This record gives sequence, structure tokens and C-alpha cells, in this order.
Amino acid sequence: MKQARHCFISESGELLARWQEAFPKASSIRFDQGMPVQPAPTLLWVRLPQGRPVANVLADIRRIHGNLPCIILSDLPDDDQALASFSAAARGYCNTHAVPAFLRQVAEVVGQGGLWIGESLMSRLVDATSRIEAKEPIESSDSWAAALTPREQEVARAIAEGASNKEIARGMGITERTVKLHVGSVLEKLGVRDRLQVALIVSGHRQSQPA
Repeated sequence: MKQARHCFISESGELLARWQEAFPKASSIRFDQGMPVQPAPTLLWVRLPQGRPVANVLADIRRIHGNLPCIILSDLPDDDQALASFSAAARGYCNTHAVPAFLRQVAEVVGQGGLWIGESLMSRLVDATSRIEAKEPIESSDSWAAALTPREQEVARAIAEGASNKEIARGMGITERTVKLHVGSVLEKLGVRDRLQVALIVSGHRQSQPA
């Protein structure tokens, strides 16, 4: 297996000391920059900017850099954002400030064609998917939307992209209190317990529980 060439992408184009310690030959660029000098990187590390859904960030990166494997770095990691990252075809997800040894471990797994998911999300995914009964009929990926109002559908899709209530409120021009009401209604109508299960349904990975 060829040695990976790493490039870190962020708003400022910085290269944190621990990133450089993990990969001494790594390069770094801003989001608005083109590919660095040759040889081109084979693995992109993307530090998520505050307030932007991960799906939009990765779409922008792929328009500029093509379909290179991407690992998401989050300053405030959480399972919902991680799920949104994998739904957008990221290959890994971890803390921006992970130690060098951990970053190298993530890179090794992704470099071998695997996904770096993390224990917390893996546990929740196993729990959520284990609730699906084999006898349930297969539904179309958008069948969940029929149970929701157009506003609730918008909120559900934002949840699947990893957006927080604050980000949803800002994007929709409503208050966080109203977003909380919509989220509660979405959970109730889809018959699920948390945002992760909403994201799984919207992403087409599972169905809502029967009433």
C-alpha cells in the first residue's frame, strides 16, 4: 500500500502542531484554495467550520478537489454530526484535537478502505438498527416524509445533516423554541427516541417504528 499524502483543509489554512507531528509531510490549505503543489494529496482532513452543515462543506470540497477520501475533524464532536458526515460519504470522523497517535490510527483504517466511526456512534447505530424487525416491509427512502408537515420535513432533513437547534433556527428564520417544538413533533410522528434515529430514517438506513 502506497503511503498516503495528507492535506488539512480549514477556514484559516492552518496546520496544527499535532497534525504536523502525526504527518510531518502534510500540507494545509483554506477552503477557497485549489489543490496544493504536486504531488497531490491522497487523503483530505476537513476541519468543520462553525454553523455549516457537513453535507454542504463536503459538497463544496468535492467541487474543487474531486472525490478524494475525506476525514472530518470537529471541534465539538457529537454522534448526530458524525452520522451526517458518513451520510455525506466521509470516510472518518474524529476530534480536531485528537493526539497524533490517534490521527495516525484513523488514517491507517481509512487508507485500507475502512471507515473510522468511533465507539459511541457505533454503539448507538447497533442499538438503533437492532430495533428493526425483519418482518417490516421495505419502504421507499422518502416514505417518512408523508407523516410530516413541510416544515417538519425541513427540520428532519436539517437534523440528518447534523445541524443543531440553533443552526436550524438561524437557517429557517425561526426561534430555537419553535425548532424544539418541531423536533418533538418529528420524533413523535416517526416513532423514534432521538435525533440519531431521525437521521437514520431520513438517510434511508432504517424505517420508523410502526404505530
